[in-house]
Amino acid sequence: MLQEFKKFALKGNVIDLAIGVIIGGAFGKIVSSLVNDIIMPLIGAILGQVDLISLKLVIKPAVGDVAELSLKYGQFFQSVMDFLIISLSIFFVLKALLTYKKKEEKVAPQDPMPSKEEILLIEIRDLLKDKR
Repeated sequence: MLQEFKKFALKGNVIDLAIGVIIGGAFGKIVSSLVNDIIMPLIGAILGQVDLISLKLVIKPAVGDVAELSLKYGQFFQSVMDFLIISLSIFFVLKALLTYKKKEEKVAPQDPMPSKEEILLIEIRDLLKDKR
């Protein structure tokens, strides 16, 4: 079982997936910073608000030790912005990769003609098959 696990864990796909998850996590932090620190303040300035993230609809105000009950639609709007930027970025990266792959497929050379030795070996193989 240990050998099977080693084989599985060291496959190229698993390692590629792990690298993708790590890079994706780092990319998510960059996008969150972009949204939190650049985009949301600009949108807030355009709309005349100071801080869009703190926008909320209080359903039940705080009383004593009981916290308030509210709908934090500003935080939701920020999460939607994060999602849109990440999904657009992934779309453009995948589109670029697919375009590159198509160009690579067009440029890929056809199988070269076999060498004289290979042709001779193929003929010998075929003659041996015929004699059997």
